[in-house]
Amino acid sequence: MRSNKLSFNISRLGSRTMKRRFFLILLVLVFVSTLSPLAMAQDNGPETIVVGATVPLTGRYAGGGAQVERGYMLAVEDINAAGGVFVEEYNRQIPLEIVLLDDESDPVKTVSNLEDLYNNNDVVAYLGGFGSDLHAAAAAVAEVNAVPYLGVAFALWDVHQQGYEYLFSPFPKSPDLSVTTFEFLNATLPEGERPTRVGILQEQTDWGIELGDFWEEDAAEYGYEVVARETYAPGTQDFTDLILQLQNADVQLLLSLPNPPDGITLLTQMAELDWTPAATVVIRAADPPTWSQSLGANGDNVLFMPGWHNAMAFSGVEELNARHIQMMERPSDPIVGPSYALIQILAAAIEEAGTLDREAVRDAIAATDLDTVIGNVTFNEDGTGNVVTAILQVQNGRPELVWPAEYATADFIYPAPPFDEREPAT
Repeated sequence: MRSNKLSFNISRLGSRTMKRRFFLILLVLVFVSTLSPLAMAQDNGPETIVVGATVPLTGRYAGGGAQVERGYMLAVEDINAAGGVFVEEYNRQIPLEIVLLDDESDPVKTVSNLEDLYNNNDVVAYLGGFGSDLHAAAAAVAEVNAVPYLGVAFALWDVHQQGYEYLFSPFPKSPDLSVTTFEFLNATLPEGERPTRVGILQEQTDWGIELGDFWEEDAAEYGYEVVARETYAPGTQDFTDLILQLQNADVQLLLSLPNPPDGITLLTQMAELDWTPAATVVIRAADPPTWSQSLGANGDNVLFMPGWHNAMAFSGVEELNARHIQMMERPSDPIVGPSYALIQILAAAIEEAGTLDREAVRDAIAATDLDTVIGNVTFNEDGTGNVVTAILQVQNGRPELVWPAEYATADFIYPAPPFDEREPAT
């Protein structure tokens, strides 16, 4: 009897132990099941890849900033329509999201925007806007925060010589603009017909001084003589004295780089004074469509170098033009292409890195070798890009591509007809 009782008690003890184990396992399973959605979300990564952009949508650069914004948004829409960017770390495609802030064409606002994006949005990379002074301010912030920064509509070269590791710009720089100016003229015009008497009209800014110096240095090498070099402060309302000095120096080739409002003022006053150089280069100011909208025929025949034209037959350009026509009823504006290409470069770099780690993305951008809507893009050690330098001329109110010759949509109009002989744009 005792033996049976003992056996019975041992059996009951085993039953209790089994029950306890069962309930413990059940509790663990319930607990794990409540955590699994969070764990799964963490394993799958973020809902979107957040990129921060600061762009001048108001102020003196608003016309260019509108093109930059349009290029970014069209590229993001196209990438997301294809499912997003594949990130190996999460083994899935993740949509891109741009948080875009208006810096009002003010470098101080540019800096504060980038700090806000860094502190509040956990951005993977920065995208810049329009204007070298804004980009120069942004580059320093990107370096301090160790966030990759991509920018176009940005020709300042010196900022790339500061040792920055996070700055990348697939856009022609001052040395490219200067050399290409003279190479184009020499390749296009017979020696005896070239506008060899050069006048430089530069704004008194870092970029103005830089490009003016390159123009003056390269002019002599290509057979040109700088006979006048004048400076002015951005925002100048009266260029009369400067125009008369250039005219008195018998300037045949005017080289300038005004911001859009200053450029419109300059050409308006040149027309009022009826001074027409044989060729006029107006870098930056003529980039936005507002140039011809404001000046009409007085804005015709100037040369400008915005980094791209929609007739350059690179991969994806035809599709981009079709999208732009749907949106704006015209093919892509000049700055739209380079801006679109920035998103292509960033998306490819994230995919190559296989992670959203900023350092890894930065390294992948540096190693870029990608066919984009602006052609094949690679980067030098200083973050400058190896890209085509295009020259456009405003003809009948429209930007026509005159260089490189293999992509040209029109012949170079030279010499420029006097202002009082021009027909209104149709």
